[in-house]
Amino acid sequence: MKVFLKEDVRSLGKIGEVVNVADGYARNYLLPQKMAVEANTRNIKEFEHNKRIIQEKAVKIRDANKAAADSLSALVLTIPAKAGEEDKLFGSVTNMDIAEALKAAGHDIDRKKIHLEEPIKRLGSFTAEIRLHHDVTAAVKINVVPE
Repeated sequence: MKVFLKEDVRSLGKIGEVVNVADGYARNYLLPQKMAVEANTRNIKEFEHNKRIIQEKAVKIRDANKAAADSLSALVLTIPAKAGEEDKLFGSVTNMDIAEALKAAGHDIDRKKIHLEEPIKRLGSFTAEIRLHHDVTAAVKINVVPE
């Protein structure tokens, strides 16, 4: 089934693209979530009319994410954790802990957008990558200190 995407869909396409997907995926997920519209003749004409609006929406989303990325890049998070000998942590600092620290700092970021190469298991300074948009990423500095 051919559909027009009304939103960016991970591993499928960007706003405004016409993609061919399985019928069940379109009927059960994309169409009910209003992420896409079926690409028939009526919708093609309507979509061409709305294409400019959708592109403006994409630009606004990207600009908002760039502004958020700039403020996040300037942010330095301090996360207290229990540590033992040789600065090893009891447990680790994960993306969920970072999401909670970001929320406390006034940035509500989903933990799935925070990417660490591996969980933090020592005291010190680290960097986490936050993917806000497929084009926009921010690097947040994290200081893990003893509790």
